[in-house]
Amino acid sequence: MWSAGGMELLSTEAIADFCSSHAEWSYADGALRATFSARDFPAAIAWVDAIAVIAEEMDHHPDIDIRWRTLHFTLSTHSAGGVTALDTELATRIEAVVAS
Repeated sequence: MWSAGGMELLSTEAIADFCSSHAEWSYADGALRATFSARDFPAAIAWVDAIAVIAEEMDHHPDIDIRWRTLHFTLSTHSAGGVTALDTELATRIEAVVAS
């Protein structure tokens, strides 16, 4: 199992730095958010399947809204009340799935 080494909230500056180096992600309402479009619905579901395996491994699960071939992700650590290193790690892993 992956461990972030704690559940401390990231500073506003750290979140801004993450978003500036990961253009797909933005910060709003206490969470990281991104939208990705797959080539078709089966490809979008394949992304969800791959991300589900990663989320289970990390024991950290994203909110996913599926609209045909478009996936909207919202990441926050509910138990910590905002964005933690778990969220930025999961966001980076989601990017890797989408890029493959």
